[in-house]
Amino acid sequence: MPKHKYLNPNIKGLKESPTLRINQYCKELAAQGMHIYKLGLGQSPFPVPDPVVNALRLFAPKKEYQHVQGLLELREAVAEFHRKKDHVDIQSENVMIGPGSKELLFLLQLVFEGEVIIPSPSWVSYLPQAKIIGNKINIIHTLQEDQWRLHPHQLEKFCKENVSNIEEPYLLILNYPGNPDGLTYDEQMVKDLALMAKKYNVYILSDEIYGQLHHEGNHVSIARYYPEGTIISSGLSKWCGAGGWRLGTFSFPNQLRWLMDAMCIVASETYTSVSAPIQYAAIQAFIGGSEIEEYLWHARRILKKLGLEIAGTLQNGNIKTNMPTGGFYLFLDFSECRQKLAARGIFNGTQLCNQLLQETGVAILPGEDFNRPAGEISARLSYVDFDGAKAMSASRNFALHEPLPKDFTHMWCGQVIEAVEKLVEWANK
Repeated sequence: MPKHKYLNPNIKGLKESPTLRINQYCKELAAQGMHIYKLGLGQSPFPVPDPVVNALRLFAPKKEYQHVQGLLELREAVAEFHRKKDHVDIQSENVMIGPGSKELLFLLQLVFEGEVIIPSPSWVSYLPQAKIIGNKINIIHTLQEDQWRLHPHQLEKFCKENVSNIEEPYLLILNYPGNPDGLTYDEQMVKDLALMAKKYNVYILSDEIYGQLHHEGNHVSIARYYPEGTIISSGLSKWCGAGGWRLGTFSFPNQLRWLMDAMCIVASETYTSVSAPIQYAAIQAFIGGSEIEEYLWHARRILKKLGLEIAGTLQNGNIKTNMPTGGFYLFLDFSECRQKLAARGIFNGTQLCNQLLQETGVAILPGEDFNRPAGEISARLSYVDFDGAKAMSASRNFALHEPLPKDFTHMWCGQVIEAVEKLVEWANK
């Protein structure tokens, strides 16, 4: 009897995470001698800030199991972080620490008995997690000309057509600044979305893991305007450069404490608690201080300059994209190159990314991985293939109130510049 007959039917058809898949394929091609431009994996190029690294060294001997909800001192630091940065009244007893925000999201979807709303394009793991659990998923497709943002009228239209019982909540997963698009919401749109969610009793999981990488430092949390119905997701992986440390945080309002309590019960029977040394070190990250703030401002201005520059190159090369406002991603629309690509047997994003990698060594991910329609010729580009430590060291030679030199990105982010130029040339040949 085939072994797959004993698999949970919810996982049949699921594939390995696209970012892991592309990373492995790039390693295989590199082993064959091909030069690879790594624009597929979304990992911060910058080092973990020195104060946080030093704290990890100091607390390395900590070996005791921690409370399933997380170390109290860390939860206090996270709550204060959101009070100070986001102007949201988070209390330490309503903070949960997990081994990465991805695991916390999985637990949330597991304990939440309701339907999930996901704007598309969206991060790769939202939809597969819901499928594994067996949740009903509702995708609302957004548009490039709308900056890939979910507009309040779209949310209201969905709710009017689908929310039959106002007492039964939906869960909207909102991510901004966004992966895969590098775009955010202005304050008025945040207010309008908050009002619409509140009107239709829609809970929000606000994935703000890139919040501190808003290029102007002006991130606005939707929890400020819908505190009673919003869970804020954060962590160390993006703004603190510590993806491999695997520490995420969820901050709940009192009204949704029942969801956190249920998640803690499941967590106690699965991962038990998060690594003790990592939790102690994370206290320093969330407390912050002048050195970490300076780190963030240098990271922001490097990413802003590089992002705007390569977005301009792509736009001039007949590839649609928006000017980024946060994080380190661009979402690309190749529709203006459709005829040239079709002549080469390329009709969708997956075919485009496969052939681009094989012919140029430039690795990006197809839009289909981010829940875009299968026939769309779109892709995500992650502009992180440079030495972030060297770039940050070079940036520190220039006062923060001064612009970086015109040739800065060519000097310190040249691999990304070269990759984008190759991509434009390839798409237009």
